[in-house]
This record gives sequence, C-alpha cells and structure tokens, in this order.
Amino acid sequence: MGLYKTERTADLEFSFPDDLLWEELDKQGVKLPVQMKFVDIVIERESDILLVEVKDPSNRRAPTEHRQRYFKELTDNSILTQELTPKARGSYIYLHLMERDTKPFIYVVLIGLDAYDAIEQKALLTGFKDRLLADIRCEAATPWRRHHIADCVVLSVDVWNKLFVDWPVARVAAAGTSTESIA
Repeated sequence: MGLYKTERTADLEFSFPDDLLWEELDKQGVKLPVQMKFVDIVIERESDILLVEVKDPSNRRAPTEHRQRYFKELTDNSILTQELTPKARGSYIYLHLMERDTKPFIYVVLIGLDAYDAIEQKALLTGFKDRLLADIRCEAATPWRRHHIADCVVLSVDVWNKLFVDWPVARVAAAGTSTESIA
C-alpha cells in the first residue's frame, strides 16, 4: 500500500494499492508547461482515466477566513472558472499530447468538507457537478465540439471512501507548520 499526500502540509492522505496505475501529475519542483494547470492525480483504470483534483478547505491549519473565502468561491462558481475547469483542460491537453488519451476521462473533484456543517455541505454540493461539467464543456461563447471530459463527479471524503473502497482517504496529522498552500 502506497501512501500519498498532495502536498507536505496536507491533512488528507490516500492509501493506494501497489498494483494501481496512478501518478502525481501536478508535481511540485518539476518543470511543467508554462501557464498550464494540472490535477493532482491521474488514475488509469481498465475502462477510463480518472483526473483527480483535491481541494481541502477543512485542513486543520486553514484559518476561518480561508474557509469562509473558499465557501464563497464554491458558491459563486469562481472556483470552477478559475481553478477546476482550467485544471481539467490543462491535464487533458497534456495527456493528449503525450498520447495518453486512449480512454474516456472522468474528472473527480474531492473536497474536504468536514469543517462545514451538514447544511453548508448540502448547499455546496447541490448542482455543483452539473455546473462544473457545463463550465468544462462551454468555457467560451461557443461550446467545445469535442467532449474531452466524458463526465465528472464531486465527492466528499466520506463519499470517496464509499465509492473507492480500495483507495481510502483519511484525515491525518499533517507535517510542517505552513498555511500558505492549504487548498
């Protein structure tokens, strides 16, 4: 079982089986194409490729102001247009140019929502997947003619663990003390 965190100060830790085909796409300290944004993880399954982006405003080091700002960005869709959609597009383009687009792409957004109460969580997740997919498919005045992302799903940690039983995510004590890169 391999353990993985999206960054050193992350609270969320994945446990991936050794036989799972996955890689960190948004590698820190590695030369990446200029002005392209990437998802955190790419997981290749038999029938599709998962592009996994992790957002965790519930990180223990996240100040209250950060959580409030993040809640606003989730509800006003700015997180879609400024972060999530560009990461889906950039990751797809990169994998396409590397000739790794032989299967449908599914965009999975994992959001650590446990710092929010049940009402706030429901407000955040209601319709989020549909808004995200619509934004991915129509970023400009004219929709993309090719659906480069076949589908998407937005999950809390609890739902991730129910859906991907063999790849659990747990909230663990994070190393380090920096709060600069929480989400």
